[in-house]
Amino acid sequence: METINGKLLNWASILDEKTREQAVMTADLPFIYPHLALMPDAHLGKGATVGSVIPTLGAIIPAAVGVDIGCGMIAVRTQYSLADLPADRRPLREGIERAVPLSAGHNNKKVLPTAAPRVAKLQSRAAVAGFDPARYVPAWDLQLGSLGSGNHFIEVCADEADGVWLFLHSGSRGIGNKIAQHHIGVARQAAARLKVHLPNPDLAYLEEGTAEFDRYIAELRWAQHFALLNREEMMDRVTTQFAQFVGGPVKELERINCHHNFTQQETHYGKSVWVSRKGAIKAEPGDPGLIPGSMGTASYVVAGLGNRASLNSSPHGAGREYSRNAARKAFTLEELKRAMRGIEFRASEAFIDEIPAAYKPIDVVMQDAADLVAVRHKLRQLVNVKGN
Repeated sequence: METINGKLLNWASILDEKTREQAVMTADLPFIYPHLALMPDAHLGKGATVGSVIPTLGAIIPAAVGVDIGCGMIAVRTQYSLADLPADRRPLREGIERAVPLSAGHNNKKVLPTAAPRVAKLQSRAAVAGFDPARYVPAWDLQLGSLGSGNHFIEVCADEADGVWLFLHSGSRGIGNKIAQHHIGVARQAAARLKVHLPNPDLAYLEEGTAEFDRYIAELRWAQHFALLNREEMMDRVTTQFAQFVGGPVKELERINCHHNFTQQETHYGKSVWVSRKGAIKAEPGDPGLIPGSMGTASYVVAGLGNRASLNSSPHGAGREYSRNAARKAFTLEELKRAMRGIEFRASEAFIDEIPAAYKPIDVVMQDAADLVAVRHKLRQLVNVKGN
């Protein structure tokens, strides 16, 4: 761990200068308490750095939570071993691709029976929160159980003992993005109205005790729950496809579901603060967590160590070293195919920007996180599913 200054602690051994400057700028805001914690996977983000833990007194920065509210991971450990799987895994990949809508803008054609109870829960929560999600996205209910694109994925993996895991990464989809963008705009308007000087417009914040703050928190919590249920719905569908593939029922030995773009009230260094984890997971002692690498590399099942200086947090993944545009210029489809050798995946130029070389080495990230989490399992990919 590196002390950059009294308001910024850093766990990233790989940190470019622009990311460092962005983190210093955010940490310098007057309501940061006690300090901002920069995780090993830190990289440049919108307003605030991805891979940062941002504790605030009496205010929240909507952009510091992220536009994919509640984005996170879910994993299921099955009773099967690698030897139980048929050698040809393409039918499993294609079955998952049929069961789960992939890519930006792709949703379910109707609310499926498995999703209906979850949609009903979300409708009830929205009524309690006092808002109508349809104001943001009319058919938001059709997004429940869909993956999205970018670095979101569905994988089948094997651990160090050849135990088979189902693993996926997604968030609150278009509805969460619309909610986030709306409140980022509200925060900007408030800053302009109050003539608040900000080093970056995306660091605009909402003050606790205002109607705007209360509205954001209510809708944020709803979107966080949407993201959690979205992962649950997809995992149920993936489990069904996997059961059909292996020809037998799936017994869930363990299920872990954790956010890495979220905010909640916590007590740190003697004060109640809002902790916004933008690309970071909560890692109190014993907390189960999931830290994926990039496509084609290892992922980790971890337990939190409760590191006080990190505000009980850990990284959420590998963290980008190349922007998407830079990666598309630097790498080729053939290089992606070589990196994915032995893994069943859909080879497409659409995924070049997700090539492992565009990310920090996950093993370096995990070495940097040695005082944040304990590794329970190291997973290797067998099947990878992504959206364009």
